[in-house]
Amino acid sequence: MPQLILPLIPHGATIINDLVTVYRDDDRWTYFYGLHPIYAHNADDNRMFKIITSMMIHSGACRHSDIVNVFGASKSSVNRALKKYREGGVQSFFQRKAGGRKGTILTPVVLEQAQSLLDQGGSRPDIVDELNVKPDTLRKAINDGRLKECPSSEMKEEGHTKSSRSELDASAADVFGTACTRVGERVLASIGQMNGAEAHFEPNIDVSNGGVLCALPALLSNGLLEGAATLLGKVKGYYTSFQVLMVLAFMTLYRIKTVESLRGFPSGEFGKLLGLDRIPEARCIRAKMDALSVGNAAELWAAHLSKHWMEADPESAGTLYIDGHVRVYHGTLTRLPRHFVSRQRLCLRATTDYWVNDAIGRPFFAIEKTADPGLLKVLEETIVPRLLSEVPNQPDQQALLDNRHLSRLVMVFDREGYSPAFFKRMWSEHRIGCITYHKHPSDDWPVEWFTEQTVVMPSGETVKMRLAEMGTLAGTGKDVLWVREVRKLTDSGHQTSLISTAYDLPDIQLSARMFSRWCQENFFRYMKQHFGIDLLCEYGVIELPDTEKVVNPGWRELDRSRNRLQNKLRYRQARFAEMTLRPENEADTEKYRKWVKQKSELLEEIDQYEHQVAVLKAKIKQTPKHITWGELEEKDRFNRLLPGRRRLMDTVKMIAYRAETAMAGMLTGSTVNFSDARRILQDLFVTDADILPDTKNNVLRVRVHNASTPATNRVLASFFETLNSAEVEYPGTNMRLTYELVNSHF
Repeated sequence: MPQLILPLIPHGATIINDLVTVYRDDDRWTYFYGLHPIYAHNADDNRMFKIITSMMIHSGACRHSDIVNVFGASKSSVNRALKKYREGGVQSFFQRKAGGRKGTILTPVVLEQAQSLLDQGGSRPDIVDELNVKPDTLRKAINDGRLKECPSSEMKEEGHTKSSRSELDASAADVFGTACTRVGERVLASIGQMNGAEAHFEPNIDVSNGGVLCALPALLSNGLLEGAATLLGKVKGYYTSFQVLMVLAFMTLYRIKTVESLRGFPSGEFGKLLGLDRIPEARCIRAKMDALSVGNAAELWAAHLSKHWMEADPESAGTLYIDGHVRVYHGTLTRLPRHFVSRQRLCLRATTDYWVNDAIGRPFFAIEKTADPGLLKVLEETIVPRLLSEVPNQPDQQALLDNRHLSRLVMVFDREGYSPAFFKRMWSEHRIGCITYHKHPSDDWPVEWFTEQTVVMPSGETVKMRLAEMGTLAGTGKDVLWVREVRKLTDSGHQTSLISTAYDLPDIQLSARMFSRWCQENFFRYMKQHFGIDLLCEYGVIELPDTEKVVNPGWRELDRSRNRLQNKLRYRQARFAEMTLRPENEADTEKYRKWVKQKSELLEEIDQYEHQVAVLKAKIKQTPKHITWGELEEKDRFNRLLPGRRRLMDTVKMIAYRAETAMAGMLTGSTVNFSDARRILQDLFVTDADILPDTKNNVLRVRVHNASTPATNRVLASFFETLNSAEVEYPGTNMRLTYELVNSHF
């Protein structure tokens, strides 16, 4: 059996098949069979091109389709050249035809009709049928310049079509794998002679989901490469860290929620967006993600990006929105503690992520807590120290002394964080203002206290609110604190109360910031629905530190028992009160005796339950609520899910969400609201596009197919003008990205 020749060929050569490659140096083409150059000719020598390709096809070194796919030659011209070679040999290409003459079928009248059909966007087959001419006759007239195609019909001649790419990708499956057409570089990478393939773009038509390239400028400006080279782990082999991050970002924008789901996506088509032959398979991507997030690398990168985003927009970092999101775990690797999942109204095994966002929902960072100590603990022990060190433009000590009402920053959270003692510590120790809903508001205020005011929300929306403000005391004893209470009167007459220690803000701003909390709720819902934030992307566990604080299972069981007993006690007390209010008539001796007996039995049960509740309360008081993980019994121990790959994926999803939000803001206008802008972008990301490199001018043209309506096309055309003015270069190349619509008239 003949041994396969290892095709180590010059860098930049084009693979024809597993044996034959072609390399262009200046204006000369050189053909290699394995390691050996066998033919060469000038780039403009069409006759020698036909001779050499015919000889290779005739000898079996390559196939018709190889020449058609690699060189873009028409199938009919390749067949004619091969037929000429087989019938007359090489000398037949140098013989002149005797008495040759041009055809006369395309008369001036027919040419005029053909040009009119071409101008109307007619295809070649349609014109051939309409005018009853041969396909070769029409093609020759176009090549001679007697006819000129409009851009829509020229498109298929500019690069590889989807069909030709599919055929080429499938033909590579028998050797190195589906769509592995850059064989030489893959071989070098496999033996450690090359680390990372360069992006090399070829003209390609109708690339699947090519519209996602329009998101690349926004992804880069939101930090996709910020600090990645130095903070993330190193990857080796054919794919670079940037290319892996691009795959993860693009699949997020595609709404492909797991790496495994990429198996149903054409890997070769995806690779064309990266300037590669294909993207890595799912197993390879997971290995690359592990390499990037090795150790604490993913966490360090996420922290770096958080600081980068805050410094880029210090005004939005002045008010932070904090809330917890329960991520349910359905696996069997460990028995995580149960959390109440409000959206399902069930207690399920889960972890809790505490997210820190700005007023319009853009995330800064997230804190994962497998053993959830509660919002207040996480705020005081983890989040506040980070905010004090990372939030930019905080007032200095002198400014705080000069203005006793000035706060360093403001935190907004829901009723779970209501604690006057916590508010007091935050203000006295750090000068941090807190805003939350009042957990124990007093009676309704008089309606005449409320005045209608115009409130500008952080998103720029203007709304009318009926507001009233009054100072009030919150807390009791040593924790009592003077706070500001602002109430909003709704159309139904309900009064929504908020309290705040942000003493330097007007009541209008307090209302705007508190009632913008729905942006964070929308963020959770959107990320869960579109970006799969709750899905598992890591399969493994690690032990928690012995010093990690967890809820004491003994205390939890005592607390559950007390709640059950209290429910039974309340039920019997209600029945006893009802029987007391509705006594039986003493004249009816039998009913009255039965009523007295039931009442005495209830009273006896009430005394027993009250005693049991008192005993349980005493036990609960003596039992610590939290203990360390090392103090847990073996049966109660649980582990933490591996954080690396999950943290990396969450960070990429945050970048994608921020990028999409930025692009949606560019699309909004008088006719497009924010929700419509997001829908336009979702359609854009999965729209086919033509990728047309212009190496002479260092330009990479991305020609996006038209949207479903002219109005959307006008919005996209304006959007592309903004992107083009930014003059963004594709990373790793010197090619400037330009965007346009197919046959755009806008």
